[in-house]
Amino acid sequence: MSIENLPLVKLSTLKQVFQRTFEASLNTQLIGGFDEPLYRPASDDSPARIQFRSDYVSSALHELAHWCVAGHERRQLEDYGYWYAPDGRNETQQRQFAKVESRPQAVEWYLSLSLGVPFRVSADNLDGPVNLDDLKRAVYSEFERLRAGDIPPRARQLAIELSAQTQIDLESELQKMTLNYLDSFWESPQ
Repeated sequence: MSIENLPLVKLSTLKQVFQRTFEASLNTQLIGGFDEPLYRPASDDSPARIQFRSDYVSSALHELAHWCVAGHERRQLEDYGYWYAPDGRNETQQRQFAKVESRPQAVEWYLSLSLGVPFRVSADNLDGPVNLDDLKRAVYSEFERLRAGDIPPRARQLAIELSAQTQIDLESELQKMTLNYLDSFWESPQ
């Protein structure tokens, strides 16, 4: 297998594990190939859909993290009932973004470890003000809560299933993670 195919192999593994673990039991599908990510709740004639960008494993993990964090009532709402302001958010909007994104990004990091792919914190605001250090610290703080056991049940189950499939020792990987780790994978604005 060439290095170029590795993300697609990881994505295939993620989709297979999700399907086996949750598709039937929670009536939810994980589907790629979209221009923008979106969560659509189940209807009488359709399962819930976690839609992610193109075929990007990082987008799939991020959208799964939102799904894992969302409670039952939020999963009844399109995009979990959250607002989304596009790139170019002002300082106040960016603070609100960081507040709702720190936990999902920490869950994404946790799931990334179990799949064996790099994690990058994303401010998702290339054309606006970003306090990278504050966001990084907020994500790390949430990650510490996860590591201490405060992890949503679906995220825990998915991480266990992924690490079993990939043969990654998740506990060992969790112990290696520090705030400095994020410095090496920081996604900075262009």
